[in-house]
Amino acid sequence: MKRVREMTLKPVRLKKGDTVGIIAPASPPNQENLQRSFAFLEELGLNIKMGEHVYDQYGYLAGSNGNRLKDIHNMFQDQEVKAIICAGGGYGTARIASDIDYSIIAENPKIFWGYSDITFLHTAFHQKTGLVTFHGPMLASDLGKIDAHSYSKQYMNQLFEPKRLEYTGDLSELEVMVPGKAKGKIVGGNLSLLVSTLGTEFEVDTEDKLVLIEDINEEPRAVDRMLNQLYMAGKLDAAAGFVIGDFNNCIPDREQSLSLDEVLDHYIGKANKPAVKGFEIGHCSPHFSLPLGVEAALDATNKQLTIDSGIK
Repeated sequence: MKRVREMTLKPVRLKKGDTVGIIAPASPPNQENLQRSFAFLEELGLNIKMGEHVYDQYGYLAGSNGNRLKDIHNMFQDQEVKAIICAGGGYGTARIASDIDYSIIAENPKIFWGYSDITFLHTAFHQKTGLVTFHGPMLASDLGKIDAHSYSKQYMNQLFEPKRLEYTGDLSELEVMVPGKAKGKIVGGNLSLLVSTLGTEFEVDTEDKLVLIEDINEEPRAVDRMLNQLYMAGKLDAAAGFVIGDFNNCIPDREQSLSLDEVLDHYIGKANKPAVKGFEIGHCSPHFSLPLGVEAALDATNKQLTIDSGIK
């Protein structure tokens, strides 16, 4: 299929009694947390259908490329399944991206939920089909933990009723990096995965977009390298604005280092587009969930992000 740049394909909302499919398209999920997460889905009134290969293990992958691919295709084709929720992230989604039959996704649009390594699939799905997907905490990685935050859980309610989301300084301490206002589709996710799309058929399209970035366990020098690559590729200059999420444990392991803030300020300052940092989006708890591929508005001066509903 040809890449669809401007199409927006919203999935149908969930209702109580619907069935959600669970897949593991990246690394093997924590099994105890995964089992514990089922109670939360049942509290939402949802039924559960497991992917055939969720419990597979192949080194650092949750099964072979073929079997993980099969679970994606099967869940999108299964008419009983109304939403697909990823058990966890880790590594491996990019390995199967070029083998996905995107016509299956375009013909069977449904809710797709995850983050971290799943960023590659968010980008691929939207750019190939226009499908709106959801950047949110996953079952084994987040929602099934004993100390899972109630705030993280409540944002899954956006899947049941179309409503605009708003993020202000009341939710977390936000900092203006570049003042101003910007509008556009919101895209992005994990910085490492966004950079890994460059030079591929899934290269992230940032033109006139609000770009979300977040990451975990990357030293400032690594964040510097990745942002520099995006800058040199023209991805920062093309953007309408920036939403800077959580950079969990992105601290230097050496004495002589720039701080993370110094690195972010340098590249966002070079782009000179409206930008705010401090959003609790990413590898953090609590974790604000949002749809990707919908229209959004950033009022950086007043520290406010407004996002259209991701469902119909």
